[in-house]
Amino acid sequence: MKEKIIEASLQQFLLHGIKEITMQKLVVPLGISTKTMYKYFTNKEDLLEECLKVHYGEADKTLKDILTGSPNPVVSLFRVYYIALEQDFGINHLFYHDLNYYYPDLQDKVIREYSNGALEAVTTLIRQGIDGAYFLDYLIAPVVLETLTILYTSVTRSNAYKQFGMKRDVVKHTIDIYLRGICTAKGLEIIDQLK
Repeated sequence: MKEKIIEASLQQFLLHGIKEITMQKLVVPLGISTKTMYKYFTNKEDLLEECLKVHYGEADKTLKDILTGSPNPVVSLFRVYYIALEQDFGINHLFYHDLNYYYPDLQDKVIREYSNGALEAVTTLIRQGIDGAYFLDYLIAPVVLETLTILYTSVTRSNAYKQFGMKRDVVKHTIDIYLRGICTAKGLEIIDQLK
């Protein structure tokens, strides 16, 4: 029953966002009582944490598929960030908006817990890009990953660009500029082909 509640709740959060969904609203599609819900989860945040574990576990698998099916590190790194961009601003925009603004600490906790494999895979990818002369040879792979993460979260979690109504474009251009900046001429050729 607990897994069924987590799966159904995750779907509701993805469809409707997090902020407006209550425990009472979540029990309706499941056909269970709130008493049953509280038997497994002490509150909405406890349930959300379990949902995020499933969600980021699936995202981790998707990332690994991207990394194994890509021809080179430049293409892989672009794919990783563009899939993240599509998730943050695509169908699930309200979900990620609520997550980024109302539950960033919980999101960070689950990402640290469930994405270590993914973070290590991206770090390895960056190292391969450096070794393959796609990325500048003086770069330090974990620093590149941390910088990309900071750039991405600073835009997706802030209201700084809301006034322009173009947050998605700001993220895209910010990441594009950074990725171009870490590339060698060989890497830039690939980026230009991707465009």
